[in-house]
Amino acid sequence: MAAIDDLLQRHLDGPDHGAPNILTPVPSLHLAVVTCMDARIKVFDVFGLKHGEVHILRNAGGIVTDDMIRSLSISQRRLQTKEVIVMQHTLCGLMTITEDEFKDELEQDTGLRPPWAVESFREVKDSVRQSVERVRRSPFLLHRDAVRGFVYDVNNAALTEVD
Repeated sequence: MAAIDDLLQRHLDGPDHGAPNILTPVPSLHLAVVTCMDARIKVFDVFGLKHGEVHILRNAGGIVTDDMIRSLSISQRRLQTKEVIVMQHTLCGLMTITEDEFKDELEQDTGLRPPWAVESFREVKDSVRQSVERVRRSPFLLHRDAVRGFVYDVNNAALTEVD
């Protein structure tokens, strides 16, 4: 069975009944979490979240990119979020590649070099600081002061704030 078919069957067999008691897309904690797409990070478990409490925005590395700023702008301006957590993690896949290496590979395979940045990094704390600073400097965001950055350790679940 293909993975998609397996997940569709799990949905049919599972307890998901939607969120009929949550009548609004406005998150009740007025908070957005930017994090990595890594399957080891269970954001609901990390923060003890319940449905409807926060917006969770994910991409490779949990990097604040232009598209994350787009989503945060909508989250803040239309859906009333006021705080932002940037949470990246140890042993991230982006730490294993380089910008040029990955772009060279794509160009060799496709004949086109991607216009977007890979945003690979070596030190996760530095990457968190950069993403936090991007939030703080974005003119498109209404709430730029209440942003905090963290590193999640995938080995022991420790959450360390980055100053």
